[in-house]
Amino acid sequence: MTSKKKQKIEETTICPKCKSTHLNRDNYRAELVCDDCGLVIEENLIDYGPEWRAFDSEQREKRSRVGAPMTYMIHDKGLSTMIDWKNRDSYGKSIPTRNKAQIYRLRRWQKRIRISNAAERNLMIALSALDRMSSAMGLPRNVRETAAMIYRKAALKNLVRGRSIEDVAAAALYAACRQCHAPRTLDEISKIANIPRRNIGRNYRFVSRELRLKLMPTLPEDYISRFCSGLKLNGEVKVKATEILKEAEGNEITNGQNPISIAAASLYIASVLCGERRTQSEIANEAGVTEVTIRNHYKNLAEKLDIEITL
Repeated sequence: MTSKKKQKIEETTICPKCKSTHLNRDNYRAELVCDDCGLVIEENLIDYGPEWRAFDSEQREKRSRVGAPMTYMIHDKGLSTMIDWKNRDSYGKSIPTRNKAQIYRLRRWQKRIRISNAAERNLMIALSALDRMSSAMGLPRNVRETAAMIYRKAALKNLVRGRSIEDVAAAALYAACRQCHAPRTLDEISKIANIPRRNIGRNYRFVSRELRLKLMPTLPEDYISRFCSGLKLNGEVKVKATEILKEAEGNEITNGQNPISIAAASLYIASVLCGERRTQSEIANEAGVTEVTIRNHYKNLAEKLDIEITL
């Protein structure tokens, strides 16, 4: 991103759609969003970090920010060297044939050295599984890093011993989704990981208890954005559904209810009120609930909140 584009984003104070000045910079999703209409004004924003100045070459060398960042998604945190399988040097030139055998031996020994013991091998297998599941579910980077950190803590306390690596990895991913307010159901993770739902739930309860994870119950609002994206609904429907949920929570209507069902029902009401109607079958397929569930919950919400719906 160029400095001109960065300055343009910083100067953006008005929503181009509704002309609102209530803009929210979401650092978790790297987006600039309008709070009134829900329009994503900018995405993939870059955090340039604190500004600094260098007065000589020595300071410039010390304060240089280059190279790949440290990540918990790699068993050695991405700090070790790597010899690429492409037979080219740092300038992009082909390696001479007489040196290829030597490079092959160095590459083989470097691969052996990176994984020096059973603990690192365990981490490599688990983090690869985490990356595969996260990519299939389209989870953001902060969720992946949190899941990797939870698994590392579990491995450090020997909680993985006697248990399946992939089961604990799936449980760590489920806990990370709840911790980062990007919830996924056990059924979704079970389908992607190809692991029985009860195994993930059992390992999740064990890991969260042993690590003393402070996980709050999921809220219906956490599902609205994902359901709107899947149903291709505009920001007005999202804002309306959020308003319905806040009013329902204020009247204590959502207490003891399944958050997914409440979110789906409020989304159905909002789609009808905003003229972006989606059928109960479409919303049920997206939310993973039945049409009967949506029908019962939306009628209950409409009755208690005095919302008139014209079908």
